[in-house]
Amino acid sequence: MLSEFKEFIAKGNVMDLAVGVIIGAAFAAITSSMVDDIIMPIVGAIFGGLDFSNYFLPLGGEVTAASLEAAKEQGAVLAYGSFITAVVNFVIIAFIIFLMVRAVNNMRRKEEPAEEAPAAPPEDIKLLTEIRDALQK
Repeated sequence: MLSEFKEFIAKGNVMDLAVGVIIGAAFAAITSSMVDDIIMPIVGAIFGGLDFSNYFLPLGGEVTAASLEAAKEQGAVLAYGSFITAVVNFVIIAFIIFLMVRAVNNMRRKEEPAEEAPAAPPEDIKLLTEIRDALQK
């Protein structure tokens, strides 16, 4: 069983997947920081100083706090500002992945050799074909 596990791990697809997951996690952290620290503050400034991270609806009467963190400590809240930020984050990641897949597909198309016409049959095959056709007549 151990040798089968070693064979499974040593396959190229498994290693590629592991590298992809690790890079994806690091990329997600970078994108989250970009959305939270750069894009959303700019969007907030454009719309009059809005801070999307603190947008929430209290789901109980006991929630009176002004910030999301304090409101979560008081009770249940619907944090729709965080959801908007997550959607923006997803759209950015999806668009970048689309661009990456598109670039890889373009590279693969360029690498594929043009299909060559089939080679003409050798002279002996031509002769045998002619003999067969003559016998059929």
